[in-house]
Amino acid sequence: MSDPHDADTVRASLARIASMLAPAHPGVAEEVLRAHDDPNGYVSAFEDRLEERGIDEPVDNLAWIALIDALTARGLLAEFDWKEDGEEIRAQLTALESRPSGDPWALFETTETSLPTYDFLHACGRHYREIGAALAVLDIDSDCYPVVGLRAARADELTALADRAGFTVEHLGAGHSGP
Repeated sequence: MSDPHDADTVRASLARIASMLAPAHPGVAEEVLRAHDDPNGYVSAFEDRLEERGIDEPVDNLAWIALIDALTARGLLAEFDWKEDGEEIRAQLTALESRPSGDPWALFETTETSLPTYDFLHACGRHYREIGAALAVLDIDSDCYPVVGLRAARADELTALADRAGFTVEHLGAGHSGP
């Protein structure tokens, strides 16, 4: 039986994730694959960006970090601190290029914006699902939430691809029974 996390499988999965989350931005896949194929070259080329994360040499999840940073640079991902204000989360999600065409905010009660960050993000995810969109956290084992938007119909595909690449995705609002 072959290793599900072999280099070719990981590379192909990362390329598909980048294409799924940034279909109009082929540079995202290029950056991610460079981080995978040439970690030292990637660290050298993006040292300013990586310095903000305290990374000055290749790390195990460098391609995943490259994906998050490339998506952020193109307005396709918002990264939230664990204690982010609900109104700030709402403002950043509204600014995402990948936001749904329908307005999930019309579904919100004003009291929801005072929820703790994690619960508020799940409330956002539930409301996005009501209009056929999804929010997902690209987990980097940190105290922040890198969040992307996508069509709800592609959520399971994203999870499977991330798993094949050795990374974790959490879908917001899916099965979360918080406030």
